[in-house]
Amino acid sequence: MEITRIRPELTLVTLDFGAVYLWRDEDGSLTLIDTGTAGQADTIEQAIRADGADPAALRTIVLTHYHEDHAGSAAELSRRLGAEVVAHRLEAPVLRGEQQPRPMVLSPFEQEIWDSLPSLPPAPPCAVDREVAGGEKLGFGGGAVVVHVPGHTDGSIALHLPERGVLFTGDLAANLEHRTMPGIFNADPALAVESFRRLSELEADTVLFGHGVPIAEGGSAALRRAVEQLGQH
Repeated sequence: MEITRIRPELTLVTLDFGAVYLWRDEDGSLTLIDTGTAGQADTIEQAIRADGADPAALRTIVLTHYHEDHAGSAAELSRRLGAEVVAHRLEAPVLRGEQQPRPMVLSPFEQEIWDSLPSLPPAPPCAVDREVAGGEKLGFGGGAVVVHVPGHTDGSIALHLPERGVLFTGDLAANLEHRTMPGIFNADPALAVESFRRLSELEADTVLFGHGVPIAEGGSAALRRAVEQLGQH
């Protein structure tokens, strides 16, 4: 586990596989964006304490999508801390274990990467307390706007905090080896690229990714440059 303070109110917790983000509002209430793989609840609670906060102050868990490395510890954290779980209505049946996920469409390049990755534990079924569709404002960060960005999964969401100039992309985008790009392992690759283009139209200085290094300044500009690169191919 590694803890990185991105801004006074925003902390990145890098796990053995994947990452989660902790947002702290002025009243001390906490919001967690994604939860890592199953079995990370203790580690995340430890990270919250190490960041100077009380896990009991966690009010909301927002899941950008249902994949195991994002939703794995949601059920356990919600049970322990009583936090509300928020996810898109199209993800909710998968998160609850009622519906099988839509399969990914992998290119040969992606298949090679996928085959090299460790097997992750399945995410235990998790109740979704609030189902969103896109356009809703959540009660943290001055009003976090839910942005429906389908393609990675049908119900993938991003979170745009216009008053704070912050954007959480989920796995729709990545920033790896100094390169901002669309994410991989998508259920609908063409739709994912379309959603990536829409993300680039949002104004945000700080952009946080499901995988890769956060951009603390100039985030929207980096997304737009990535879109321009797409247009050249």
